[in-house]
Amino acid sequence: MELLFDTANIDDIKKYMEYYPITGITSNPTILKAEGKIEFFNHLKEIRKVIGFDKTLHVQVIGTIADEMIKEAYAIINNVDKEVFIKIPTTQDGLKTIMKLKSEGIGVTATAIYTTFQGFSAIMAGADFIAPYCNRMLNLDVDFEDAIRSFRKVIDDNKSNCKILAASFKNITQVNKAYIAGAQTATVQPALLRNTFNMATVEKAVYDFKNDWTLIHGDKLITDL
Repeated sequence: MELLFDTANIDDIKKYMEYYPITGITSNPTILKAEGKIEFFNHLKEIRKVIGFDKTLHVQVIGTIADEMIKEAYAIINNVDKEVFIKIPTTQDGLKTIMKLKSEGIGVTATAIYTTFQGFSAIMAGADFIAPYCNRMLNLDVDFEDAIRSFRKVIDDNKSNCKILAASFKNITQVNKAYIAGAQTATVQPALLRNTFNMATVEKAVYDFKNDWTLIHGDKLITDL
């Protein structure tokens, strides 16, 4: 069971790595756009510097045909590092790209998965991770939980090393459902995690415990006893 941050904001990564047991970072062109005008490769190298090599870094290509995606993958590997997982959209050309990159030992995350057969195809193509877009699937009346269960069954039955990297969440309930359905990993925006823990009911429980302690021990801490 793993948790990744879906962000390219270096300040957020530095800050929240101290609070959450993350195992990697995912990004895409939309996420990078939120950071403004940045130097693409230098920004990614800075993220790697922050997270180290014990965590995964997933970077997406922007090409739409196989030749473009393959060239972009090489550029990312050569300009960032060889441990980056290249995010490839699961299209017909994407599958061709995945097979090519995997034949060369390059890590691949198959992304933009909306259907069960897309996921099956990416698994067969050798992807290291498959990323079903959970909330977007729901918007298309596709049951993402059922799809994840199907992916996990195929992975387990075939003893595949592929991991389900659930993505695209509107709320934490969807994250929970993805994990329960069988996703080994999920990538979540830091803001969603903040909102999950900044709940009035949680804060009240903490306050009540503190208040009960104070009624007996005053301002003393446990370490003062």
